[in-house]
Amino acid sequence: MLLKLLALGGLGYAGYRYYEKNRVDENGVAFAGGEPEGKFRNAGAASTASHDRMSSTDEALDETYPASDATAKY
Repeated sequence: MLLKLLALGGLGYAGYRYYEKNRVDENGVAFAGGEPEGKFRNAGAASTASHDRMSSTDEALDETYPASDATAKY
């Protein structure tokens, strides 16, 4: 019985490690390679995974996030 539990635990651990190793995007957003870990990335098209060209409006909006978001701490 104990050996079966140990084998099942080892199999579960190996499966979890495999899952964690093969996760596509740990940040949850489109970060470019070499960007720092965390919830926020640097501003600009060069910091996104697709490196798509941004309009000047999109670039300005991207540079203001998260400072433009209200904190709701009144």
